Amino acid sequence: MLSLGVHAQQVPAAQSPIRVALIESLSGPFGNTGEAVFRNLVWAAERVNARGGVKLPGGSRPLVFVRYDSKGQNEEALSALRSAMDDGITLVAQGNSSSTAAVLVDAINKHNEREPARRVLFMNYSAVDPVLTNEKCSYWHFRFDAHADMRMAALMDVLKDDKAIRGIYLIGQDYSFGQAVLREARKQLAVQRPDVQIVGDELHPMGRVKDFMPYAAKIKASGAQAVLTGNWGNDLTLLVKAARNTGYEGSFYTFYGNALGVPAALGEAGVGKVIAVADWFPNEPGAASETFYQSFRQRFPKPQDDYVHMRMQLMVEALAQSIEKAGTVDSAAVASQLEKAMVLFASHKGVMRKADHQFQQPLLVAVMDKQGTPGVKFDVEGSGYGFRVIKTIDAARSEQPHSCKMQRP
Repeated sequence: MLSLGVHAQQVPAAQSPIRVALIESLSGPFGNTGEAVFRNLVWAAERVNARGGVKLPGGSRPLVFVRYDSKGQNEEALSALRSAMDDGITLVAQGNSSSTAAVLVDAINKHNEREPARRVLFMNYSAVDPVLTNEKCSYWHFRFDAHADMRMAALMDVLKDDKAIRGIYLIGQDYSFGQAVLREARKQLAVQRPDVQIVGDELHPMGRVKDFMPYAAKIKASGAQAVLTGNWGNDLTLLVKAARNTGYEGSFYTFYGNALGVPAALGEAGVGKVIAVADWFPNEPGAASETFYQSFRQRFPKPQDDYVHMRMQLMVEALAQSIEKAGTVDSAAVASQLEKAMVLFASHKGVMRKADHQFQQPLLVAVMDKQGTPGVKFDVEGSGYGFRVIKTIDAARSEQPHSCKMQRP
């Protein structure tokens, strides 16, 4: 367990820190994704602390993130949650697995019923199974990423105009999120591109496939002009590497193709062919975006650390704002402010929808291109390749209906 994110010189040492438990895979096959998240949150906390910390009636207090390793396992995540609560932490953040988020939400709901004096609040920055803000919505859960159906709609806004696609191969990780992505892909393809044939539709074990060549061979043999996948982490990197090695020349429509090794793995073969959707890209036009990105790279200059997400910054800003407005770190009081949070940072605005606790923000779609081409000033992870924004979908268009029937305390 390790705490970071405090500038002690700028916050009075006498004030105890506001601790947030980061429950994430910090070892194992997805350890790199957890470490990437941690850097984002540390940087965000440092920014809050550099301006004096979180302002409360008793004095400003620093914000810190405390690491708890879930090792990519749900049981370990639940054990980490218990450890965090035993340590007196009532603010929790997690995101890199929707199945883990679901078990955490369930455990937190039960805990909060049993122990109303020690209620826990859960902030989710990337677990995007739509069920978490629909059928399984919780007053104690707040999602700051666009859910899978919102992301899919943004991708389809581009795919619907790609007339080269006659056949598409759907592939994903076999857990709640991967299943949700393929389910929504089938649904939206039927509406947007009924002329496109689904020539492959399969799920694979999550985090356990070491050799994706058999999958890549099937993709190539299918004759698909495009692959659509929600894969992330090594499951995405290994998939695109295998596809490249088989000589597959089709496009990849991805949720996460813009980071953690994918551009470097594909190289020139990915130019014009890898499409990704996100809440922000380094090459988003505008001075505020460029300043934001460059300041992150100054803090984390190593190419392998080049992984920054606007939504994680907005989440921390929203948390600090909500604690200040509540005037306390009591979870119930903070939740009542967080569910109506509105944040503006680096020209990005986001609003928490009170009805289901789904954050509403613009989404962007971008295509991989060589650094130095128009619209691609910055590359990814020193690969020489970056992403050029080709479509911006404003928050109003990104918003989708919900089926949440929230039980409020």
